Amino acid sequence: MGATKTEIFTLEQNRIADLAKAFAHPARVAILQLLIQKKTCVCGDIVDELPLAQATVSQHLKELKRIGIIQGSIDPPRVCYCINEQVWQETRQLFGQVLNSIVAPNACC
Repeated sequence: MGATKTEIFTLEQNRIADLAKAFAHPARVAILQLLIQKKTCVCGDIVDELPLAQATVSQHLKELKRIGIIQGSIDPPRVCYCINEQVWQETRQLFGQVLNSIVAPNACC
């Protein structure tokens, strides 16, 4: 497997790509939608709400938390998760900049 060469891209380009990973799998999208819908910290019910194994949900939560788009508080034996509002706004801003900067050409090849 080749190197990703992330160092040749800007910090912003790498951050956008990292944030895009949050939306790159339908399970992560479902988790984000659930957290947004609940508007509160959600603990073990994430596994109850999704048709996925607990280990699978845990892996997706780990990735979402690594990216920073969700945050969790640990109060053994529970870990509760919610949307990180600051990173959510960052995501909206960065994706908006990218999507709004693309101007459709008059003609396509």
